[in-house]
Amino acid sequence: MKKIRQDNIIDDYHGTKICDPYRWMENPLLPETLEWVNEQNRVTFEYLEKIPVREKIRERIKELWNYTKYSVPKKKGKYLFYTKNEGLQNQSVLYKQEGIDGIPSVLLDPNKLSEDGTVSLGFQCYTEDGSLLAYSISRSGSDWQEIKIRDVATGEDYPEILKWARFSGAAWMPDKSGFFYSRNPQPGTVPAGDEFFYNSVYWHKLGTSQEEDTVVYERPDEKEWGFSPAVTDDNKYLLIYISHGCTSKNRLYYRELNSKEPFIKLIDIPDAKYHPLDNIGNMFYFHSDLNAPKGRIIAIDITKPERENWKEIIPESKDTIEFVTMINNQFLICYLQDASNKLKIFNTDGSFDRDIELPDIGTVMIDFSGITGRRDDTEMFFPFQSFLRPTCIYHYDFKTGKAREFLTSKVNFEASKYIAKQVFFSSKDGTKIPMFLIHKKDLSMDGENPVLMGGYGGFNISLTPGFNVSRLVWMEQGGISAIVNLRGGGEYGEEWHRAGMLEKKQNVFDDFISAGEYLIENKYTNPEKLGISGGSNGGLLVSACMTQRPDLFGAVICSVPLTDMLRYHKFTVGHKWIVEYGNPEENPEEFKYIYAYSPLHNIKEGVEYPPILIVTADTDDRVVPSHAKKFMATLQEKSYGKARAFIRIETKAGHGQGKPTSKLINEWTDIFAFLFDVFQMK
Repeated sequence: MKKIRQDNIIDDYHGTKICDPYRWMENPLLPETLEWVNEQNRVTFEYLEKIPVREKIRERIKELWNYTKYSVPKKKGKYLFYTKNEGLQNQSVLYKQEGIDGIPSVLLDPNKLSEDGTVSLGFQCYTEDGSLLAYSISRSGSDWQEIKIRDVATGEDYPEILKWARFSGAAWMPDKSGFFYSRNPQPGTVPAGDEFFYNSVYWHKLGTSQEEDTVVYERPDEKEWGFSPAVTDDNKYLLIYISHGCTSKNRLYYRELNSKEPFIKLIDIPDAKYHPLDNIGNMFYFHSDLNAPKGRIIAIDITKPERENWKEIIPESKDTIEFVTMINNQFLICYLQDASNKLKIFNTDGSFDRDIELPDIGTVMIDFSGITGRRDDTEMFFPFQSFLRPTCIYHYDFKTGKAREFLTSKVNFEASKYIAKQVFFSSKDGTKIPMFLIHKKDLSMDGENPVLMGGYGGFNISLTPGFNVSRLVWMEQGGISAIVNLRGGGEYGEEWHRAGMLEKKQNVFDDFISAGEYLIENKYTNPEKLGISGGSNGGLLVSACMTQRPDLFGAVICSVPLTDMLRYHKFTVGHKWIVEYGNPEENPEEFKYIYAYSPLHNIKEGVEYPPILIVTADTDDRVVPSHAKKFMATLQEKSYGKARAFIRIETKAGHGQGKPTSKLINEWTDIFAFLFDVFQMK
């Protein structure tokens, strides 16, 4: 591979001068960047195509992937709405059916929106009677959304298309005249980069063009604020949920739905999470972590909103509240107990009613979705999955207290041959860290097993037991799958999260390194057969651990990673992550601890790093691919060819959301082909 351009770009960070020779790679359209990408992909795929087991892996993944998958039904009017994938469809199809015993019919098939399956369905928001659907689509995995409206009875779309929304939803007026949504400025109408700021709430009247939409709420003086509008279930109030970057701390404003008066600032001090649940008259209920890191339920009477009048309904417990909703005029709480879910029902006076028995140690909240039902409903739907059980959708009747399987999935493998267990180990500072291990029951713990260890450790995100068909291919060949619940996640509440963010971020890497040492000490594996894997913030995790302990790991899978932690905040939505990582540019102390672990800046000359496969995408507009490119170029430069390093750059794919099945199967095939080759598995 020919020598590539290195520029003499030197930045001064609070007196420390740092060279950035590959900054030109930040421009994805630069001819040299395109040439480099093409050359790297050529080398990578030449290597992957020569791995003998690659096609065998692909066929087995494809075989396992070919099972029916469902989303959780939403009940609106006479209809149930849910998505279904027959197995190998690139995108799941949206169905409707009348009642619980109705015959499903297709409402929207995203597979017909593109030839290659790269247009995906985003949010779906229905009117109360289920007659209209506001939905979003995304192209090539982008976070940018297009919002459309569909007539449920006819299947026809209204002519208007709303653009420039990111992470938005819709809140319908009860008379179906239109809805509220949030969007950003149109690119080109503001200075470059500002299209990721200045979020505003708009009103869209059904049947009109986007140019006629009116601003409901905006704060041009607070460019980083994000807004989510919602209409209360009693159709009386319009709520504005105000977020600040990726922190859970928020504000909440409201006004009567048909009012034109200014919004009332019910919560205007973002000192905690205040997730609105519902209101009964003037009493608003919130899931909050105010003075309760593991969460509690509080009530605020909007006629007496002063903090001294706030009431605690359900106190903090030893388990973390992951999710709360109101159904059957009760609180349904999804708790986290050692990184797996429990469901409990409470009355509105805070008294405990009952537990909902779950089939196993597993997960109810899946991909930020889960329980569906409204306050006055006497039934609900919820999903459940575990490491060895694919997602099953349950129907629960509050009157009988009975749950039954409603939509089930079956996969062609023998779960009885495998075991999923949880172990605890000590991190560097003595903190007890949980880890899940999944493998064949008859596996010998002789220190020779290949292990793939994954983690995330950030943004209050919990890693709970989940089903992954690709993982089965690994375990069928004697591999062990390890999932580590690192600090920085939400498994044990906000304190656990804070123990792995900002100046304490190194705790996350220490936890992960300690997990690897535990697996070696307890004869699960050895350094030559210990693989690590992570994506996004998890990509930061594995690249940092690789640079800190290259001797400990035998292979690295690094997906859509952050690696340049001195410039992460300068691209797309990176500024929202400053609350998690810190600002190295403006704060000298934050620069010190970020620079100390930033993977790009900690690659050492001549060190023999473990084999690595970096996976990224050319249209990722969340974690821009320059992170991966600059890391790979630096690794190739400084390791003097000692690193067995490859980068796989996908086309027409973003950060991962909406990726078509065909691309997912190809990606997992190459990941496991790489691991099988490195670990000499057959």
